[in-house]
Amino acid sequence: MEWFSQQPVVLQAFIAGLFTWGCTILGSSVVFFFKTVSRKLLDIMMGFAAGVMIAASFWSLLAPALEYAEPTYGSSSWIPVSIGFLVGGFFLRGIDALVPHLHLSSDISNKEGVETKHKLSKTTLLFLAITIHNIPEGLAVGVAFGALANHLPGSSLIGAIGLAIGIGLQNIPEGAALSIPIRTDGQSRWKAFYYGSMSAIVEPVGAVIGAVAVMTVTSILPYALAFAAGAMIFVVVEELIPESQTNGNTDVATLGLMVGFVIMMILDVSLG
Repeated sequence: MEWFSQQPVVLQAFIAGLFTWGCTILGSSVVFFFKTVSRKLLDIMMGFAAGVMIAASFWSLLAPALEYAEPTYGSSSWIPVSIGFLVGGFFLRGIDALVPHLHLSSDISNKEGVETKHKLSKTTLLFLAITIHNIPEGLAVGVAFGALANHLPGSSLIGAIGLAIGIGLQNIPEGAALSIPIRTDGQSRWKAFYYGSMSAIVEPVGAVIGAVAVMTVTSILPYALAFAAGAMIFVVVEELIPESQTNGNTDVATLGLMVGFVIMMILDVSLG
């Protein structure tokens, strides 16, 4: 920890991004041990990931954004936070509309129509979906570490590390949720592992971009934090929650969400 705390902020963000990517790699590695995973377990894992992201969006992103905005905006600190939050959601919606991809809840074994429409395999479309949704996670980590460079009130190394740990935890089931369907579709274990792992390579890149952005222009910090939160909430509501609730496992998936929320809340409040 002492060595890590002495490193430049951008390097810290990059290492944290590598950690979250590593968690995705860990989750993807389940294909070497199982060809299929219980649907109920996957739904619980997706619910857990959703809970972690919801809690992280508030305690690690929106709450600090409001605090950072207060010295400049006073009682109107909600303005930059609201703008950033909405722009984050619309940004993800724009990417969803522009980049062909497939929702996790789609049946990967049913290839008819999708390949003809998009001229891409379902494996590629699933990979693009997860990759798109990993972008805001990397940015969130980078922004949290970038705030440290300006010594702003409320920013803390432990809090930024807590956010990275929380995102890493939810990346484990996310990696499995991509690699397992690819393996079930008949692809090799190595190919399924490769796609699952590489879907999060954008996270260390996004972490560096987020850190450099807020270090360069301090005034955008509230907007950047809220932007990451809005993008993450979009992913949760548009992808993770529907995915966990459409297979008849609503109760356990909801409990998984609550457990994920509490764990991330504890990490952020106790470490931050």
